[in-house]
Amino acid sequence: MIMHPDTLRGLVAQYETLRHYAGDGDEQRRRDLADVTYTLCVSTGTRDVNDALAAARAHIRAHRAPA
Repeated sequence: MIMHPDTLRGLVAQYETLRHYAGDGDEQRRRDLADVTYTLCVSTGTRDVNDALAAARAHIRAHRAPA
């Protein structure tokens, strides 16, 4: 199940932000990262976050509004 491009864009942004801070020892941030990782995988029909990110980015690119 692929979500709306804007939703995927938000999930990718959340993932990138949380991943940046993942090593700071904050337990809530670690849980949030796990949640957004899971959501990205489910949303893109993948099992690996790298595959999920690639699929999400491809879907976002494919649905950009023409300039």
